[in-house]
Amino acid sequence: MATSIFEFFKIGIGPSSSHTIGPMRAAATFAGLLVSEHSSVSLGRIVTELYGSQAATGKGHGSHHAVMLGLRGEAPDTIDPDNVERFIAQIRTDQEICLQGFDPIAFVKRRDILFRKKKSLPGHRNGMVMSAFDRNGGLIISKTYYSVGGGFVVEHTDLDVNRIVPEASPIRYPFENAEQLLGLCEQTDLSVSQLMLANEGNWRSEQATLSGLVKIWRAMQDCVSSGCRADGLLPGRLGVQRRRLHATNI
Repeated sequence: MATSIFEFFKIGIGPSSSHTIGPMRAAATFAGLLVSEHSSVSLGRIVTELYGSQAATGKGHGSHHAVMLGLRGEAPDTIDPDNVERFIAQIRTDQEICLQGFDPIAFVKRRDILFRKKKSLPGHRNGMVMSAFDRNGGLIISKTYYSVGGGFVVEHTDLDVNRIVPEASPIRYPFENAEQLLGLCEQTDLSVSQLMLANEGNWRSEQATLSGLVKIWRAMQDCVSSGCRADGLLPGRLGVQRRRLHATNI
């Protein structure tokens, strides 16, 4: 098992890694592609089509909002959650969106984000197609992305799950199942956490791993604290009232 812990635990806005984080990353990737390879064109419009499960539950998971945020250059692990509603409201009010390196383009959510609920793409149930057009309506580029879970996003040409995580040199203590892991712990006299920390050394220093874990822990604590202090309704259409926790140590 040669996958880093940071491929399992990620910081990002919710509520879903596959329906929120994934679409935001795909949109940000597409915007970055336009900037790096098509900055000289007169960009006129970007259309996003969501398919399958992505379309069926996309509105409830905020997939359309994630796309809007990704296009304007936001990343799920760095965006301030307190700014999300303001950014979305601004796009809706102005009916335009700003991509880095381009003049603002017209953007109407009902027209430019389409939910293809009755259609699915062949590669995966969470599929989306992003297309950019010039000001004359000509197609500049179109890309198909799949949000395959855990925040991973791949293009249709790269659906092999073993290629989602970049290849790395062999880890110090390789194992394929829990039995082998426990056997290694017995052989090396290391705890599970110590052995896994040693394996993380394949990608970064021990201090970098520990600092990254602390960053994730703090993000979790901040979310809990924020949720306990907030008043009003929970996000979404159900109108669920928040129940504030009356505790002095939150």
